[in-house]
Amino acid sequence: MTLVLAGGRLPGSGDPVDVTVRDGRIASIAPAGAASERGVERIRLDGRWLIPGLWDQHVHFTQWAQTARRLDLSRASSAAEAAAFVRSRAEADPGADVLVGFGFHDALWPDVPTRELLDAAAGDRPVVLIAGDLHCSWLNTAAFERYAPGAEGALLREDASFALTSRLTPTDEATLDRWSAEAAQAAAERGVVGIVDLEYGWNLEVWTRRIASGARFLRVEFGVYRDRVADAAAFGLRTGAPVEDTDGLLTMGPFKVISDGSLNTRTALCRHPYPDGGHGVANLTPAELLADLRFAAGNGIEPAVHAIGDKANRLALDAFEALGAGGRIEHAQLIDPADIPRFAALGVIASVQPEHAMDDRDVADRLWAGRTADAFPLAALLASGARLAFGSDAPVAPLDPWAAIASAVGRTRDGREPWHPEQRIPVEAALAASTRTRVAVGEAADLALVEADPLAATPDELRSMRVAATLLAGRLTHTTL
Repeated sequence: MTLVLAGGRLPGSGDPVDVTVRDGRIASIAPAGAASERGVERIRLDGRWLIPGLWDQHVHFTQWAQTARRLDLSRASSAAEAAAFVRSRAEADPGADVLVGFGFHDALWPDVPTRELLDAAAGDRPVVLIAGDLHCSWLNTAAFERYAPGAEGALLREDASFALTSRLTPTDEATLDRWSAEAAQAAAERGVVGIVDLEYGWNLEVWTRRIASGARFLRVEFGVYRDRVADAAAFGLRTGAPVEDTDGLLTMGPFKVISDGSLNTRTALCRHPYPDGGHGVANLTPAELLADLRFAAGNGIEPAVHAIGDKANRLALDAFEALGAGGRIEHAQLIDPADIPRFAALGVIASVQPEHAMDDRDVADRLWAGRTADAFPLAALLASGARLAFGSDAPVAPLDPWAAIASAVGRTRDGREPWHPEQRIPVEAALAASTRTRVAVGEAADLALVEADPLAATPDELRSMRVAATLLAGRLTHTTL
């Protein structure tokens, strides 16, 4: 199949070009009007800008697909207000099914979450409220009796919370697959052509089923965790290798190991104490972490280490150095300046989520007081030669690479003063961190058509960038043309 994308412009250039796509790849790029081949499909771009299709390189896709159906707690400024939201939802939508909410951030709340608050709000109906960072869940008594009998307190953290949230999915696979297809289509509407799915659980069959049923909007790399990495190795799955019968849309992704917690839950492992005196948590010993990385790398699976605190990042870099091979560090939110050059030296990708800097700036200023110059150090990483890979961590932040690009370029949102503007990076670097290909002959025709030149756009304009069309291997997955 041959397709001509006629009269588009490349970022930074005013001269229109014709891009010819043949068999899913870019066959030629010529001045507008030069591609005169007859009998082929032509799409007029009318001077719009053609860029590589965007990737979100860290998502929890099944969680993201469910988020719109859950009670939004992102605006709750206290535990009491969150409980009031629960009461309103329970009254408006009575029933016996578990009431699930998402998005609370309690680090700045003046009060503490308790079972009693949720018991008073919803009675005997089970309530599970998932923190915006996914590392903590707040339950009422009925939910504890159903999901975690014998547990004390009101909160489940880290592994206990992950185990619970993975159970809060519809029993009807068809329903969840429909929601996922809708979320994938919405991603394509923002110019997204691919994701790295780090959803908890075993997702090989999940994505094979979704693609077979017609959800063909995205390329998907699916990751595995400690409980299934041995299975992936036994099945011969290797990072980057395509899965059979998925037309190249599904490939094996990385092995993710969660070495510490999160900032909002105060479990990110840090060299200096939090205001309460704690330092966070280490989910593995250094020896366990290194053993995990060696097993994965030895079986052709790329290691990806979740590390948020500066001590966790140092320990992850130590493990990669002992391994003698590169991989990824997911989040890399707080990094001691002495460790910045180690990313490039060790071949470790900084898989970061720039929008988290905007979400977490106030929490970081309180919990990491005096150290936020080392938080989300994108410019320092880039200057050191490190490779950046941008993601959203959806549903922690929306699955929209334009938000990540805007935050990286401007370090601001909602009209606030830029936060540590010295860590802003050029838009060219932000785009490169959000893509996998180039608009060049021989490259896959994974493309996005946008209404403005990204290289000339302000951060606010980047955040609201209008996408006119998205192509995956030359096939339209979204168009307003």
